[in-house]
Formats: sequence, structure tokens, C-alpha cells
Amino acid sequence: MKSLSDFRRRLLAWYDRSARSLPWRRTCDPYRIWVSEIMLQQTRVAAVLPYYERFLERFPDVESLAAASEPEVLAAWSGLGYYSRARNMLRAARQIVECCGFPRDYDSIRALAGVGDYTAAAIASIAFGLQHAVVDGNVLRVLSRIANDAGDISSASTKRRLQDVATLFLDNQRPGDFNQALMELGATICVPGEPLCGECPLKRHCEARRAGVEKERPVKSVRGATRKVPLTLLVIEHNGKILLYQRQHPPMRGFWELPEALQVPLAQREGAARRFRHSIMNHNYEVTVERATLARAPKGMRWLSPSECEALPLTTMSRKALKLLR
Repeated sequence: MKSLSDFRRRLLAWYDRSARSLPWRRTCDPYRIWVSEIMLQQTRVAAVLPYYERFLERFPDVESLAAASEPEVLAAWSGLGYYSRARNMLRAARQIVECCGFPRDYDSIRALAGVGDYTAAAIASIAFGLQHAVVDGNVLRVLSRIANDAGDISSASTKRRLQDVATLFLDNQRPGDFNQALMELGATICVPGEPLCGECPLKRHCEARRAGVEKERPVKSVRGATRKVPLTLLVIEHNGKILLYQRQHPPMRGFWELPEALQVPLAQREGAARRFRHSIMNHNYEVTVERATLARAPKGMRWLSPSECEALPLTTMSRKALKLLR
């Protein structure tokens, strides 16, 4: 490929012109950058934005987060999914407070609960200007095309190889901006399937485009088949309160949800039903929601008022079901 200096110059110039205005890009506060990076794990930017603002209103600094209870944090996180992230954030916040401040080196950041190699590199480079290259899904796609790498990006060996490429390419003068520029390019230009090569600032450096195989990169193994799961949830009300129970085991431990029909066989179902679909990993849930009545709460379940429900961490599926019947 052509010179690395030209590669870096073109990418950073494009980023300076075209980067989306995102709230975590307007701060150097490591706490706020850390919150954004945890939320962005396996979650799209558009989905994160409203949660990010609300979460920071509720927990404006690491001390307020560390002092919170787990149910409070889960309630603020409710709807974002992958709830182990929220639990790990609470653990990490308490680690940070115990250490009297946010860690400022890669190894110490990496030691925080819920922080892996990618997240540590992102925080270290963006918040502190440290020279660590990030490799997420977007970056893997960009680099596999730039290098015309035919390896399966789900394999550890390919990821290590492309991590070495990212480290080689990294602009050591602006490592945080460079990392964000590569991620931005993958999110907006070098997209899956049909990359917008005509708009790409790196098209003259792209080996896959030169070989005419840009649509065939990256190579990725096929995921397992999705499974359809039928499910019936009941909205049971009594004296203005709704019947809910709290999960005691993973996944979603600590979250509250509506009972399934099988859990309350004595409930009198009203018959009229609404339906929606909900996906979790490779499970597609086909959810039926019905109103029902029941005189007494079964063991392990509770009657809760609508205001109490709002303050609790509810599963996304239960929130959807309640909203549907409202």
C-alpha cells in the first residue's frame, strides 16, 4: 500500500470534516468516556444516545455511581440489554473510588471489572492520549478490506493479525482521534455488504477494492440458526396494581417481569391478545400478551403500583408488553 503517513493524514482529515457530533466526543472526562464505551459494547450508537444522557443525569460522576445500589443502576440501564455490563460498571466504579481516582494507564484501566482489551485501549487513547490501537467489529471490517485479508475475522489468529496491523497504522500523535476515525469509517462508509467506496478517504489504500473483492471482505463464519420461541405473558391487575416477580437466577438476575401464563394457571384470561416479536441473541421470541385477573398473588410474586414499576429494573420484554396494552 502507499505510505502510512498519507493513510493517516487522509483518515484524520476526513474525520475532522465528517465525524458525527456525539456527546462523548465533546469531553475528555475519563468517567464519561468509560460510560460511553461500556454502553457501546454490542449496542448501536442510535440506541445508546438517550440512555447515555439519562444515565449521566442520574449518575453524573463516578462517586454517585459507586454509591448507588444494584437495583438503581439496573433500572437506569433497563432496555439497553446485556445487563452484566451494568453490574460490572457498578463494581468498577467502586474499584475506582477505592483507588482515589480513575486509573490513567492501560494496565490499570484493563483491570477494571467489565473492561477488556478493546475498551481499555479506547479509554486509554481517547481520554489520556496513550498509544494503544483499538480493534472492534467496525475496525476489523475496515482493516480486512484495506489489507485484503481473507482470514475469518471470528478466529483468534485473524484478530491478532489485524490487531498488529492496527498497531502499525496507529497515528501516535493523535491516537484517540485515529482510533475513533477508523471506527467511524466502519460505521458510516466501510459498511457491511455494500461499502460506499466512492466516498472513502482511504480508497487509494484499499487492497480489497484494488482486487475487486471489497464486498467479499471480511470473511466471517456463519452464525447458528435462529430459534423461534412462542411465549405468553399475562398482565394481571388487582386494585390498580400489576403482578410481577423478580428473577433470582441468571440471565437477568434481579430484574422484574410479568408472569408467563404457565406460572399462573389459576389466572382468568380475558381472551383479547396483542402480539410482538423480541430477539435476544439467536432466539426470536413470538410474544402474546393478554390481560387476566387473579385474586391473590402466588408465592414469590408481588402486586406493584405503576409508579413502583417505573422505578424498578423491568425486563425489556415486560416493558414492551405493558406499553402495548396501554
